[in-house]
Amino acid sequence: MNNVAVCCVCDRPIEGQVYTLGGRTYDALHYERVSRENRAAIGPLLVTIAAGVLFAGVLAALFHFADIQLSGVALIGAGVVMALVPAAIWLFAFYQQDRLEPEPKRLVLGVFILGALLAAAVGQPLIRDVFRVQEWTGNSLLTGLVSSILIVGFIQEFLKYAAVRYTVYGSAEFDERVDGIIYGAAAGLGYATLLNLQYVIGNEGVDLGVGAMRVMTSALAQASFAGVTGYFIARAKFEHMGPFWLPMGVTIAAVLNGVVSYALGEVTTLFGFAFNPWYGLVVAVIVAGATFAVLFAIIRRLNAASTTRATTTGAPAAQA
Repeated sequence: MNNVAVCCVCDRPIEGQVYTLGGRTYDALHYERVSRENRAAIGPLLVTIAAGVLFAGVLAALFHFADIQLSGVALIGAGVVMALVPAAIWLFAFYQQDRLEPEPKRLVLGVFILGALLAAAVGQPLIRDVFRVQEWTGNSLLTGLVSSILIVGFIQEFLKYAAVRYTVYGSAEFDERVDGIIYGAAAGLGYATLLNLQYVIGNEGVDLGVGAMRVMTSALAQASFAGVTGYFIARAKFEHMGPFWLPMGVTIAAVLNGVVSYALGEVTTLFGFAFNPWYGLVVAVIVAGATFAVLFAIIRRLNAASTTRATTTGAPAAQA
């Protein structure tokens, strides 16, 4: 009895032509999916960036010019709602896009929730209570930057990686390269939502104009960092990338996290001027836009190359 080729996505025996990509075998359906150009997938991320900036700008202007004053429970309640807005914008955009490009809602929402739970149960307790970075990292630029990468960056990015790698990674619904970025961004937004809630509740409410920019900055930054990890996870799922590929992906995301997060803390007082949260939001928009643009451009090139190779790498499936 000859060995029967098995599709690496659905784990089913392949009937008919066998397609190969990066040393892994696919049936015709899943090869088409993994190599297709899904331009629509970037839509929710672009909507989140644009709508988030608009939301932050409108809210900041409203509270500045209308001189609205909230206090006590009303202020905390408004802050909590505001902290949830970035996730709500993204989920709404994703669900609207889902009508055209279906992605299992329960899986995306599950990764989002898991990202928040891991932040609450593991990530923030380690960073704040075990390593206590808030107490000693302000001593010097070098100390702050190194701790931002080696402690904060690695803890946060490993947990986002775990939220995808140990849940949806083996699912047959994870069948496109771009899915890695989508699931990664979902984990990142979940983590950011927890950070934003802690920020609001820990300060017993915030200046809502400044807070709106702060929560959007956090959401865009955390989603873009995790999108990098998601790209590496997707390549590992659909191609043999070697044992160092995933650790390298987490490391790159952690370094990006640490450097950008440290820069965001410094840029709000750029050139020695008074605190201005707009600087941080502008940097976050640039980082998120550039990161996702580069990731989707790389995937488009990979998909185009896969489509070109399809006619030359296919072979008849071995029959029992």
